[in-house]
Amino acid sequence: MALDQFLLMLILILFFARMMAQLAEQVKQPPVLGELLAGVLLGASVLGWVQENEILHLLAEVGVMLLLFEIGLETDLGALLRVGVKSLVVAFVGIALPFIGGYLVSAALGVTGPAAILFGAAFCATSIGITARVLADLGVLNSTEGRIVLGAAVLDDVLGLVILAVVSAIVTKGSVTPLFAVQTTVVAVAFVAVALIVGRILAPSLLRVVDRMTVRGALVTTALVMAFVFALAAKEVGSAAIVGSFAAGLVLSSIGRTKQIEHELKPLVDFFAPIFFVSVGVAVNVRLFNPFDPANRGTVVLALLGTLVAFLGKFLAGWGAWGKGINRALIGAGMVPRGEVGLIFATVGKQNGVLSDAHYAALLAVIFLTTFVAPILLARFARKVAVSTAQA
Repeated sequence: MALDQFLLMLILILFFARMMAQLAEQVKQPPVLGELLAGVLLGASVLGWVQENEILHLLAEVGVMLLLFEIGLETDLGALLRVGVKSLVVAFVGIALPFIGGYLVSAALGVTGPAAILFGAAFCATSIGITARVLADLGVLNSTEGRIVLGAAVLDDVLGLVILAVVSAIVTKGSVTPLFAVQTTVVAVAFVAVALIVGRILAPSLLRVVDRMTVRGALVTTALVMAFVFALAAKEVGSAAIVGSFAAGLVLSSIGRTKQIEHELKPLVDFFAPIFFVSVGVAVNVRLFNPFDPANRGTVVLALLGTLVAFLGKFLAGWGAWGKGINRALIGAGMVPRGEVGLIFATVGKQNGVLSDAHYAALLAVIFLTTFVAPILLARFARKVAVSTAQA
């Protein structure tokens, strides 16, 4: 891509993202919804001004890693661990219901074999990036509900990627052993625990070195290096890069200097994060869902039924949390969006030849519809929490 094309792409993305985010705020919706819609408008199926490409994908990846790193910095690790059991239950319900429902619905509509398994696996994903951004915008990220959602979303992403690894192995090898599935699970879960332990040991020494440096930006640069090292390590062990950057933020959140890092990091997040949300919208091809075209009707039916099952499977997971005064609807809504993790499933399925064009389009529809509806529901349920608190 030439420099003039790259600059034009950035201009369009950043301008439309800010304008649509402002419009969303004007109608009392989360700004991220406006950024997603900006991507749809700019994409090939509407204005056609921004195309999917490798550079946009890489910028978006950096954006979501920085976003999750910032969320980790803002998260109280101790408080997150205190709701760990509730997060675990919500996560497992949020895996089981969507997987079973996605498999059965897709199989009933003619999707068979590994493709049906992939549908079920994709329904398990939860976009921690989108949910965390919306919860932060609404001021409920550090509520009990917010912590439960964060913990459950991380677990769902880790376990979902384990399922993806198993499905990919089935496609390439024809079958997998139970030992392979167990090993993949243990490695993914162990990474998060090891990353937190190692990070807590090494980070204080790293900060002492930074304190002796006089060059501008030493602290935030060191923090970013740590985030990217953790992200790379997560990727290397078969987990998601965003899980690693989130873990790095959690480590730094508990050893001080957090406010200064957040202050210096915010301009970077404000630049890169909207690129991620716009890129999600750019991938939507609205023409594939025209019900008046007979060729699209099977895709539309699969997309609509799949979206219903995917929504209910995650929303009902909120009732896996217990305790007086907990807003289970807010937790369930926070588990709904598939976002970037769901896109990973769809992309792998398409690249491996597991999904046909029609099935790929239907799965994309499920991912985007659940992603778009979640911010609206989160805003509604969060306002109810605010009203109840004010009345109390």
